[in-house]
Amino acid sequence: MSISIDASQINEIAVSIADRLFIQVGSWNLYLGDAGLAKDLAIECQANFEQGANVASRKGLESIQVKLGGGKTSLPLSKLIPSNQFFDLEEILEPYCG
Repeated sequence: MSISIDASQINEIAVSIADRLFIQVGSWNLYLGDAGLAKDLAIECQANFEQGANVASRKGLESIQVKLGGGKTSLPLSKLIPSNQFFDLEEILEPYCG
């Protein structure tokens, strides 16, 4: 069974992600909405909803590559967020997963 999601649901998830999850650099927090990554993360997570919130969140965070230093290097988003943010993302995704 395939779980489909419409654009309004992607936007709803992106809004939830935008002001709750952040990249942490030192003591500085850059929220994913401000970084322009919330919608991309919502789309990546949606592709794995059938596997549950845990897998969807982890795969989504691994698949988003964040460019640093003007594109000289990039890291997966999972390496840039605090550990507790994985659980926050799972909580956001749970109502949408099968």
